[in-house]
Amino acid sequence: MIYSTEVQHMCVVKKGPHHGPAPIPEEGKWVKAKEIKDISGLTHGIGWCAPQQGACKLTLNIKEGIIEEALVETIGCSGMTHSAAMAAEILPGKTLLEALNTDLVCDAINTAMRELFLQIVYGRSQSAFSEGGLVIGAGLEDLGKGLRSQVGTMYSTNAKGVRYLEMAEGYVSRLGLDEDGEVCGYEFVRLGVMMDLIKNGTDANEALKKATSNYGRFAEAVKFIDPRKE
Repeated sequence: MIYSTEVQHMCVVKKGPHHGPAPIPEEGKWVKAKEIKDISGLTHGIGWCAPQQGACKLTLNIKEGIIEEALVETIGCSGMTHSAAMAAEILPGKTLLEALNTDLVCDAINTAMRELFLQIVYGRSQSAFSEGGLVIGAGLEDLGKGLRSQVGTMYSTNAKGVRYLEMAEGYVSRLGLDEDGEVCGYEFVRLGVMMDLIKNGTDANEALKKATSNYGRFAEAVKFIDPRKE
């Protein structure tokens, strides 16, 4: 290490306080994190690309600095969706610092990695106060039955009003309108459940029927419309 002449001629002033970093909550413990291997937890990061054409939700389960589980969810950009396949292969097995400095193919995924890193190294993880943390596989619980991302897609115009297209429950097949022409409920299809039924041998029409349900005052509607055609 090379010191400048000015520094070499300075006298020594001893350092007083030396208490290390502030502890952060990790998996039910308070940890003074000094190295990457001191970091554990499951948390999420949200990212977006420069033109803000798409967004990514990245979920990582980290144990002693190593990424053991990764869930990459994307919306709004076909290129990012395909990049997510590469990112999902790249991330597991890397240290948190390696992942932060790895090109994850897409700007939105890279940004999500950055935001996730900031959260977890400051102790803002989902499992911060869960003793022992969350098991590997906990990321899948965000997807629920059928292992499909929860997506909300709504479209509306001033001239024709709103159309619900996709809700947390699933694909919206019909909207129910009341006597005032306002939405009072909707019918939806749980696509993950339907596909599982079909894969297990159920007739497609029967599977569709079993996976279809409704919400709100759908049964009281005076008019039903297909939000994609009407």
